Amino acid sequence: MNFKRYTADLTITNYKFGERPDVTIPDREFYKVMGEEGIRKLVTRHYDLLRVSEISHLFPANDEIFEIAKNNSADFMVQICGGPDYYNQHRGRPMLANRHAGSHITPEGRLVWLNCYKQALAELSIPRPLIVSFWNYLNVFSNWMVNSPE
Repeated sequence: MNFKRYTADLTITNYKFGERPDVTIPDREFYKVMGEEGIRKLVTRHYDLLRVSEISHLFPANDEIFEIAKNNSADFMVQICGGPDYYNQHRGRPMLANRHAGSHITPEGRLVWLNCYKQALAELSIPRPLIVSFWNYLNVFSNWMVNSPE
């Protein structure tokens, strides 16, 4: 598969530091097609890529804690895509900007995070509009996590 061609329309929007653009949740069809298991596999692939990325230092080095973080992220993605509200049940309201306040997340870190998702999404065999819908959510949502200008 040609990664560049497949991900060409998954553009990354550059926002000003501190800007909080409106977020649109992914098309609910994404959850119907992927299912909980598919979303969990997508998040696992994303985390595996992050673990060897330039921002690996932002993630737990301990395998057990890393798996907990991955599961929390998967719970969130399942919920945001229209699945069960596992995240709320186990962690409370998301308030992810607050939860990530202790991490030094820069605009460059956001780009790495998004590019790891691009790679994971390029490996899916689902309708293109659903990938774009999920991507559009990630593109905006990720800006909310940036908490350091450099």
